[in-house]
Amino acid sequence: MQVKRNILLNPGPSTTTDTVKLAQVIPDICPREKEFASMMNGIREDLVRIVHGKQDDYTAVLFCGSGTINIDICLNSLLPAGKKILIVNNGAYSTRASEVCAYYGMPHIDLKFPIDELPDLAKIDETLRLNPDISLVYTTHNETGTGILNPIKEIGALAHKYKAIFVVDTTSTYAMRPINVYEDNIDFCMASAQKGIMAMTGLSFIVGRRSVIEASKDYPKRS
Repeated sequence: MQVKRNILLNPGPSTTTDTVKLAQVIPDICPREKEFASMMNGIREDLVRIVHGKQDDYTAVLFCGSGTINIDICLNSLLPAGKKILIVNNGAYSTRASEVCAYYGMPHIDLKFPIDELPDLAKIDETLRLNPDISLVYTTHNETGTGILNPIKEIGALAHKYKAIFVVDTTSTYAMRPINVYEDNIDFCMASAQKGIMAMTGLSFIVGRRSVIEASKDYPKRS
């Protein structure tokens, strides 16, 4: 089969290989059958393995939508009542996270740094120390607009020092740069299928700690 190759000029979707395209040409699978469930379970387990998570500690949750749906879900689902979020913001996608918080009316601190500089770890430490009600720290691993690679290991260590969970947008690094959820102090990370794993667009996923996901059932429902 000859597949036309288009040059995609917008950032985001990767061009997919013929093998990825043709892998979809199979008999229909009923989503209620065990074959479909088995395939989905395998995908979720592999997504955890890519970032070196243990299946007992981490799981992957799949969503239909762009990468922004991951930002939305993590922020609106993982904030306990009476707590607030710290956004470590030095680029467009961390700014998007701050906007999500504003739209939901969630208490948050938008800690801004220049878009062409790394975040100041001392300032992050000070902000966490002065705001003991912060329970979630959020940042972007790689800001697509500038290429800045944020020091997630160090930011995650500060989050854990103050008993907050650490959420990282790894859309531009997942399966492209080495990520280890334990070594990098990551509680939740995220990406979309059309990025580093070079699959078809339209599917996004979050890899996160099972214990926090289970606890979040008692958090306020915001969407």
